[in-house]
Amino acid sequence: MKILQRVSIVILLGCLACSRTNGQGASPPVDLQLQVNTPFRFVVYGDARFHDPKDTEAANAGVRQALVKAIAETNPAFISFGGDIVYKGDDKNDWNVWDTETSVWREKKIPVYPALGNHDLRGNEKTALGNYFQRFPELKGSRYYAVRAGNILMLVLDSAQDETSGAQGKWLMDKLDSLPGEVRFVLLVLHHPPYTSSTEKMFGGGHAAREQEVKLAKMLETRQMNMRARIVVFSGHVHNYERHEHGGVTYFVTGGAGAHPYLFERKKDDLFQGKGVNYHYLMVDAGPDSLKITMHRIDLTSGTAVWTEPDSVTIGVPAAKAAGQN
Repeated sequence: MKILQRVSIVILLGCLACSRTNGQGASPPVDLQLQVNTPFRFVVYGDARFHDPKDTEAANAGVRQALVKAIAETNPAFISFGGDIVYKGDDKNDWNVWDTETSVWREKKIPVYPALGNHDLRGNEKTALGNYFQRFPELKGSRYYAVRAGNILMLVLDSAQDETSGAQGKWLMDKLDSLPGEVRFVLLVLHHPPYTSSTEKMFGGGHAAREQEVKLAKMLETRQMNMRARIVVFSGHVHNYERHEHGGVTYFVTGGAGAHPYLFERKKDDLFQGKGVNYHYLMVDAGPDSLKITMHRIDLTSGTAVWTEPDSVTIGVPAAKAAGQN
C-alpha cells in the first residue's frame, strides 16, 4: 500500500512538472495598471534579436541600436515588444546585450511590456524563462497578462500555447466578455501573426500564418461584430511590416526591430504594398475615440539614418457604438 502511494505521488509530481513546462501550470496572469492622461502615445515593435553585434546574420545591430535610441527620444508612455527580444533565450550573453543596449529606456523609466517569442524560449526553456522574468519582474511569472492604460486594454498572449483553448483561451474569453465600460480599444499582442504575406516556401525562409492564429482571428472577427470597442492585433515573427484588415479588425505585423529581414511578394489583402527591407517601429497616438498608428522606417544603407513614414492609419471605435456611449 505504501509503495502504491509512493508511486502515485511520483506520478502526480511528474504531471505537475509537465504542466509547468507546457505553461498550463504557470503563474496566474497578472492585471497591470498604467496611469496615463489621454491623449498619450506608445510604441509597438518586435523581433530585435539582441545578440552579439558581430553576428550580422542574426540581426543588424546598428539598426537595432538606432531604433532603441529613437524610441527613447520620443518618450512614449510604454513600449509593447512583440517577442524575439533576444536571439537565444537561455543565453545569458544575449540578455546582457539587451541590458546594455536598452539601458536608456530604464534610465527614462519607460515601461516595457513584452510578449514571448519563439527565440525567447530557445534552448533550455526553464533557463530561458528565468532570464526573461528576471528582466520583467512585474509579470510575476505570467506568460500572458493584461495591461490597462486609459481607454485601452492590452491583452498580451503567449503564442507558444494555443490562444483559444486551455487556460489561456479561457482567460482571453473572460477578458473579452467583461470589458470595462471605459475601454474603447482592445489590443492583442502576440508573436505569431494571424495574417501575413510571408510563406514557409519563400526564398531564404519565412513564416506562414499557423492554424491556431487563423482560428484566433476568426473568433475575434466574430466578436467584433457585436463589440462597442475596436479590436487591433499586433504581432511579429515575420521580419517586415504588414497591415491587414478583416471583419473590422486591423492586424499589424511589426517585426522590423533588427532581425534578419524577410522579403516577399505581398498579397492583395496587405494594405501596405511597400517593397524592400522595412526596419521600423510603430508609434501609436491614442485619443478618446481613435488610434493613429504610424510606421517609422529607418534606412542605414548610406551610413546615415534616413527616416520616413511610409504608412499611417487612423482607427476609430465602431461608429454606432461610440454614439451610443456618448
